[in-house]
Amino acid sequence: MTDSQSNRSVQSLFRPFSSGTLSLSNRIVMAPMTRQFSPEGVPGENVAAYYRRRAENDVGLIVTEGTIIDHPDASNQPNVPHIYGEAALEGWKNVVSQVHAAGGKIIPQIWHMGARGQVGEYTEEEVAEIVRQFAHSAAAAKEAGFDGIELHGAHEYLIDQFFWAKTNPRTDRYGGDMVQRTRFAVEVIEACRASVGSDFPIVFRFSQWKGSDYTAKLAETPEELERFLKPLSEAGVDVFHCSTRRFWQPEFEGSDLNLAGWTKKLTGKPTITVGSVGLDGEFLTLFKEGKGAGVSGIEDLLKRLEDGEFDLVAIGRALLADPAWANKVRQGRQDELVAFSPAAVQELY
Repeated sequence: MTDSQSNRSVQSLFRPFSSGTLSLSNRIVMAPMTRQFSPEGVPGENVAAYYRRRAENDVGLIVTEGTIIDHPDASNQPNVPHIYGEAALEGWKNVVSQVHAAGGKIIPQIWHMGARGQVGEYTEEEVAEIVRQFAHSAAAAKEAGFDGIELHGAHEYLIDQFFWAKTNPRTDRYGGDMVQRTRFAVEVIEACRASVGSDFPIVFRFSQWKGSDYTAKLAETPEELERFLKPLSEAGVDVFHCSTRRFWQPEFEGSDLNLAGWTKKLTGKPTITVGSVGLDGEFLTLFKEGKGAGVSGIEDLLKRLEDGEFDLVAIGRALLADPAWANKVRQGRQDELVAFSPAAVQELY
């Protein structure tokens, strides 16, 4: 690749993006990453500064760490931020204000970490209450000034526990085949849509892989994936955030498309890709061995973006280690990028 080709490719990351009322200055998204720096669920000035730094350095859209709804099972971690309650919401208003002042856009990831056992233990009345709390948090996010919301339906957390047959033994309307197991997510999306109105962006994050099984697949074929996605799309999702561990891996045999590529093709909705962007080290190995990750080239990512395989690119650990990642890439300062190491998760910077 020549220098001019490389520069032109990099610029594809910095083209504006618009879908409905979501307008972004570029295609770079800060991936949601749990930090646990919000005592008693309240994000403070350090959290605001952490997100502001990424906005100041040309990240187009920030997706916050998971923020929990008001439900007893939603989290067992006291320093994970809430998306309910006066103190937490005042904290988020400050975060939003600072990100907006820096020229960025920000949405909270709304989260329930999951049932303590299988989701079959929840009565239908309890399920209905959880749906209501998702909707309340969505409305609170809009009131706090966020630019949209993301619903966390991935990684074996609550919504994903309903999706996966292994964790959903229910025989009522929330269980059954793959499509029937989307019912809970559909009700959450519909309730959130009703609470925020028709023009407030809703992003939905999902994954095939699970925390307990990296090889798991909700859908084994494109046809199954289409059946899975259709009810979610029709319920009111504007953008799908397609979580994979390595963005370059094909999702199904016979095609180079990754999960975000297939999702865009099947739904016609914009998609976000994610998974080890800018890194040359595998996630768990880094933590087990205490090693850092080198900086990997992004030529393949840029080619896929230029080809329209997906619309937005979420950056996780690379952006965690280096708040200026986007600016450095845009300015051709790749040799100045800070490599990720496990130490990066020990503090906010």
